[in-house]
Amino acid sequence: MENHKIVSHEEWLKDRVAFLKKEKEFTRLRDELSEARRNLPWERVEKDYVFEGPNGKESLSQLFGNKSQLIIYHLMFHPNWEAACKSCSLIAESFERNIVHLNQRDVTMIAVSRAPLAKLEAFKKRMGWTFKWVSSGGSDFNYDFHVSFTPEQLAKEIYYNYAVEKKSSGEERPGLSVFYKDKSGSIFHTYSAYERGLDAMMAVYQYLDVAPKGRDEADQKPHPMAWVRLRDSYGS
Repeated sequence: MENHKIVSHEEWLKDRVAFLKKEKEFTRLRDELSEARRNLPWERVEKDYVFEGPNGKESLSQLFGNKSQLIIYHLMFHPNWEAACKSCSLIAESFERNIVHLNQRDVTMIAVSRAPLAKLEAFKKRMGWTFKWVSSGGSDFNYDFHVSFTPEQLAKEIYYNYAVEKKSSGEERPGLSVFYKDKSGSIFHTYSAYERGLDAMMAVYQYLDVAPKGRDEADQKPHPMAWVRLRDSYGS
């Protein structure tokens, strides 16, 4: 950082304006990608999934509330864990206060995990979160949407992020799934994303990307997000 190029204001402005052209092209390409994503075909959800939430047992249809679009963040929380995944919690911090705004655009957003509801509620209180969080522990939901895996699957192969992985570890993986419910009550799976496909969902990274040091994760082991802690665990 100490050896970074320093220039006059005029040269700084010249380079910034030139870079703006690249930023505008990126924005245009992102808009095209977003439109293409919305135009992808859908698949009908045939299975009747049941979740446990603050209001008791709820079907997938009931999770929509009075909206026609439902975004589910698959927040990693194994039934045997005492706390949720730190990286997933970072993503949760990003959508926590945005749900009220999503509601204005006919979108419900919630989190789903396999841990029992009592653990979800306790952790939610600890983090100060307000979004709806339900347990899928009594259903195949997490397995069907490829974010949870049995020990038997892990010993052989799993299907995650649209690819087969041989002899993997980790029964829980992060993901996001989107659904649409039509006027007849039929539900369709429209989109799912995993791994770096969730990158844009983390607001903190969008800010780090414009900071001089960027994400600054080259020295992080065993993975780039090793620096992340729960919001109450960073210390001073």
